[in-house]
Amino acid sequence: MKSLKYSVETKIFGVCTYLGELLKMPKKNIRLFFVYLSFVTVGSPIIIYLILAFWFKMNDYIHSERQAVWDL
Repeated sequence: MKSLKYSVETKIFGVCTYLGELLKMPKKNIRLFFVYLSFVTVGSPIIIYLILAFWFKMNDYIHSERQAVWDL
């Protein structure tokens, strides 16, 4: 069970972690906020979460250093 928790926390996009670092809040509170808000609003924060995940991954892709073809 611990490995499942670890993989979910580290590999599911990192949106809550990024927001926690940005807002200087514990990521646990942000995750709980998303869960509770999802129950109250019937899942609309899940859409926002996925949009943020896409945005953060694109931001990482744009700002990452590109490798030369012969370095692969």
